[in-house]
Order: sequence, then C-alpha cells, then structure tokens
Amino acid sequence: MKVNGTLMNYYIHCKRQCYLHGNRLNLEDNSEAVKIGKAIHEDKAEGSDNSEIAIENIRIDKLTKEYLTEVKKSDADVEASKWQLLFYLKVLKGKGIIRKGKLEFVEKNKTEKKTVILELTEENERQLDLYVTEIQRLLASDTIPERLNKPKCKKCAYYEYCYI
Repeated sequence: MKVNGTLMNYYIHCKRQCYLHGNRLNLEDNSEAVKIGKAIHEDKAEGSDNSEIAIENIRIDKLTKEYLTEVKKSDADVEASKWQLLFYLKVLKGKGIIRKGKLEFVEKNKTEKKTVILELTEENERQLDLYVTEIQRLLASDTIPERLNKPKCKKCAYYEYCYI
C-alpha cells in the first residue's frame, strides 16, 4: 500500500491504528467520531469550488493560491494532523505546487488557536522521508504493534478490536 496522509496521521497518532488501517482492517465505518468528521468535511466543502481535491493517493480538503487547508474535527492530536498536512505539502511540492499549510479545527479542546499555519522545511521533508520508510516497514511486518493503553484509545474507531 502506498503511504497516504491518513496513514501518516495514524502513524504519529498510534502505530497499531496505522498498521491495522494500512493492512485493510477498516473499522472506521462504524465510528461515530469518524461519521461526524466526514459530515464536517462535507459541510465545509459545500458550495466551494476548491475543496476535496484528489491528487495521486491523497485527498486535499481545500487549496487556494496561498494555502493547502486541512480541516479537522478536533485538536485532540495536533501533532498527527501537522504531519499529515506536511505530507500533503510535500506531495504538492513534488508536483511543482508550493503552498503554506493551514490546519483548521472545528472543535477546539486543547490548543489556544483554532488555526495553525505550517510551512514545509527541508528538515520536515527529511523527517517525512524517514516516516514513509518506517510506515512501509511497519505495514510489511507480520507483527501488530502493541496497543497504547491511553485515554485517547476510548474514542478510537479501533477500540473494539484492541479491547474487546
């Protein structure tokens, strides 16, 4: 499977989730949180010409002259969202499209700002290359990573797989 933004996000968030999703175990269709997130994306995209753009194996929420915007339901895992957005910026750069990144959080829980602006740096690109290699190695492995056993696991679409 080719690495995409979702796998990048999941890898940062939870390697077990990344492994399961990357190996075609999709439990997200039953998740209320995922359904809400999809509804938010649909609502944001309604009436906009520059939203939900597919390029290769990524789906961009919104692209303008200045920004590639990724809309997230909540700021529960900003770090994972940042790396997903940086991954998208790198894919665009490979196509000759240079943009800044903008993360927009609909539900603000932990961060002070509702919007985060990012720029792709050479250091980020090197780290993304490492992450892609690590994700590919993880997905090819026969060993499922251990569960995290953290409070965030209770809201995960894979909770039943890991705990029940």
